[in-house]
Amino acid sequence: MNRREFAAIAASAALIPGLGSAARAVVTAAGTIDVTEYGAVPGTPDDQSVAIQAALDAASAGDGLLFLPPGRYRVANLTLPQRCRIAGVAGASVLAFGGNGHLLAGQGCAIVRLDDLVIDGMDLPLGETVPGTLYLADCADVAITGCRFTGSRGAALAFDRCGGRLTGNDVTGAAIGMWLVDSTGLSVTGNAVTDCADNGILVHRWEPGEDGTIVSGNRVERIGAASGGTGPYGNGINVYRAHGVTVSGNRIADCAFTAVRANGANAVVITGNNCTRLGETAIYSEFAFEGAVIADNVIDTAATGISVANFIDGGRIATVTGNIVRNLTGSGPYPADPPGFGNGIYVEAESTVSGNVVEGGPLAGIWLGWGPYLRNVVVTGNIVRGTRFGFAVSVVEGTGTVVIADNLVAETAEGGVFGYRWAERVTGELIDGPSPNPSLLLSNNRLG
Repeated sequence: MNRREFAAIAASAALIPGLGSAARAVVTAAGTIDVTEYGAVPGTPDDQSVAIQAALDAASAGDGLLFLPPGRYRVANLTLPQRCRIAGVAGASVLAFGGNGHLLAGQGCAIVRLDDLVIDGMDLPLGETVPGTLYLADCADVAITGCRFTGSRGAALAFDRCGGRLTGNDVTGAAIGMWLVDSTGLSVTGNAVTDCADNGILVHRWEPGEDGTIVSGNRVERIGAASGGTGPYGNGINVYRAHGVTVSGNRIADCAFTAVRANGANAVVITGNNCTRLGETAIYSEFAFEGAVIADNVIDTAATGISVANFIDGGRIATVTGNIVRNLTGSGPYPADPPGFGNGIYVEAESTVSGNVVEGGPLAGIWLGWGPYLRNVVVTGNIVRGTRFGFAVSVVEGTGTVVIADNLVAETAEGGVFGYRWAERVTGELIDGPSPNPSLLLSNNRLG
């Protein structure tokens, strides 16, 4: 088929309802190459790697677009060229891994555009040094849109030191959906990441540092923890040592551990996420972090609701506001250290807890501090209902100032506010008025 015949066919196809936008783009985009012109034959069991690599290189040399007509193309070890643009017909143009190495990989590419492709890892092992079915390194301008990734033994998408956007993709059946390392300004929006063995979206840095990734409007569901452990796996969205990350407006459900886990992440913003059926703590900000905003999230059914922890490691400065936390189970995936699973909200240092609603749980609605690890916490305007008791607050020597004011506690089994020394209750009810610790100020709290 020559180029003129292909353009005529593509022009006719553009009139067919439901045909992908990539086919229509062929008609208008200068420099478009059809892989069949280089000898690729869709739908056959033969390896198509040589033909597709040649077409890729030619499209790059002409700064053009490579188009994959509908069909399955068996390939392996394709290297993305400097200026890579590949488009297919949504749901119909399939690159299927033939094994032995990698499927798609690129390093130092000036531009990478993948649109409307199906990338199938075929559940085949990747090479020992290959972290993902699509692996990119040092690519500053990446856009992956409308693609489907399936059947990856590693990460479906593994990026090192990349920037750009991942939008509207469907990722399923991988060990890790997206593993984004040392990113340089990524936006991850509107994707569906489901049925992954270990993690959904992992924003990772080898050393703590500014990252700035935005993870927004994604659907992340059914994430397992096949590799075990007590937290590195089983998380819908995991932010590790990456500073300045925003996690907002995501739907996260049925994760073995956590909906959003931020570990050692400064200036993390976790807002407006809908989180349900989590096996461990629904939202974590933990270990050596400074600055966390956890606001306006809905949590329904988890072992514990929100935990802002590890002042012992430097974890401090947080606002926890406007969240709804309900139906806590208290039962986690491993034997928990005291006080155990089942608290609605837990904080330790330089934190404000305000305007939250906690309903239903086997321990405290809000637990403040652990031993001496409690300093400068203000808890105001919260509603706690239907938990075992309202508030636990550490009264161990050396704790800093805590203000508990203008909160409502209703229908709890045991009452309002109680002082603890580590896991031991050491006071009677302290719903309001004087306290046994001069650093603890109680004011205008009410039992409903």
